[in-house]
Amino acid sequence: MVRGKTEMKRIENTISRQVTFSKRKNGLLKKAYELSVLCDVEVALLIFSPRGKLYEFASSSIQSTIERYKEHLREDVSSTTQELDTKQWKNEAEMTKRLELLETSKQQLLGEILESCSLEELHDLEGKIMQSLQSIRGRKHLLLKEQVAQLKEKEKSLLKENALLREKFELLPQLPSAARKEVSLHTSQDQDNEVETELCIGFPGRGSHRM
Repeated sequence: MVRGKTEMKRIENTISRQVTFSKRKNGLLKKAYELSVLCDVEVALLIFSPRGKLYEFASSSIQSTIERYKEHLREDVSSTTQELDTKQWKNEAEMTKRLELLETSKQQLLGEILESCSLEELHDLEGKIMQSLQSIRGRKHLLLKEQVAQLKEKEKSLLKENALLREKFELLPQLPSAARKEVSLHTSQDQDNEVETELCIGFPGRGSHRM
């Protein structure tokens, strides 16, 4: 009968989990022993149970195998560090070389240190300069077009504002005559509202003397 494939997850049942641990632990210790004998290799196996109990197997000595592992680990770390340092040095050297080439190219574009350039190199340099000039002129032309468009918009705004100011200025002469009409109207109303007053001396009802 073919056994079903065991699902790799924690066994929830405590008894089943303990039985499985005992069986597989013994099988793992047996396999470690067989591997050390059949292949003449150094094997060390450490197992801690869920309760913290230690089970171990070593073809020679657990301690010696652990020390050997530590030494091997230090060698790997040292080797890795050395490889990283070497790679970093190479990167720095390449970066320095690139910076030197860029600096030389910059000076040549400025017309300096051209003595070491061949005729072909000078021709290539001239082509690069012409291409740069075309790019610069194109960018300059674009900026000029943008400035012209902005100035035209500003001109339209100023013309519109000027027209509004002219309309307001044309209305100014009409204001004094209107103001005069309003003043004369208020003056006539004040005159109509005036009351004649006289000062009389004497008792009321008798002949009085007007002043």
